[in-house]
Amino acid sequence: MHSDNLHLWTHRHVFGQDRRRAGERRTLLVIVLTAATMVLEISTGILFGSMALLADGLHMASHTVALGITAFAYVYARRHAANPSFSFGTGKVNALGGFTGALLLAAFSLAMAWESVARFIAPVPIAFDQAIGVAVLGLIVNGVSVLLLGGDHDHGHSHGHGHGHYHEHSLDHDHEHAHGHDHNLRSAYLHVLADALTSLLAIFALLAGKYLGLNWMDPAMGIVGALLVARWSAGLLRDTSHTLLDRQAPEPLCDQLRRAIESHGHDSVTDLHLWSIGPGLHAAEIAVVSHDELTPGDVKARLPVDLRVVHATVEIHRCPGQG
Repeated sequence: MHSDNLHLWTHRHVFGQDRRRAGERRTLLVIVLTAATMVLEISTGILFGSMALLADGLHMASHTVALGITAFAYVYARRHAANPSFSFGTGKVNALGGFTGALLLAAFSLAMAWESVARFIAPVPIAFDQAIGVAVLGLIVNGVSVLLLGGDHDHGHSHGHGHGHYHEHSLDHDHEHAHGHDHNLRSAYLHVLADALTSLLAIFALLAGKYLGLNWMDPAMGIVGALLVARWSAGLLRDTSHTLLDRQAPEPLCDQLRRAIESHGHDSVTDLHLWSIGPGLHAAEIAVVSHDELTPGDVKARLPVDLRVVHATVEIHRCPGQG
């Protein structure tokens, strides 16, 4: 066969990862907003000798670092999308960024719980007016950040084809849910949501302390916030680790794929592996036993478009005694 025709059976492994995601732009905006607030709080905290302002500024600094990891993951995945060293593209960099962010969330929740318990044991004087002002400022900044990262602007239209070859226009639009497939964006979203929750609980506790004398509400709300953040972290760790470890796709998706392949003739799927290789993208390895003259191209033509199987390896076995 002439080498000029080999392109008909080869395909790239970029899968749209070289395109800038909407989540990347929104994350950069949030980083700028968070960093500016961090500088303001640290500088005024030092200038006016306010530990409350300084502590919240350092807290903002930790989340600026976490959001920086998110942005780095986006940029790295995009710039190395065509690197052949990545067998299925750089989609899993997204999950790795989300996993790292989840670990930082877990550390943040432990720090919150530790500090809250310490304040139960050894209460410290609270400058209510100043602390409430800092909490309100943090709530405003984090509320804007939540709106920026929480907006689902990534819906598009997939024009995938049934066969196994990759076409550039088939992934021109990212079809993903901001908190379902894009683990990196979900991690950033949970970080700013955790900050917003912390500020909201702090305002509630500080008002209760100032007007009702319930100073114990401050560390109590810290523990409540730590438990909620820990729960978010556990969910994100679970989802991202499934992607990083090539865990089999949920059974309903596997059943959908199996039914689509077995819906023609007398073909039977004897081995099926379906796993995520990036936000909303799947790869599959399929073994089929057939009575008919079946080809891998025939099987690939049956793949459901909505599963977005961008890379499929098909093995065909003729049923004994046939042909």
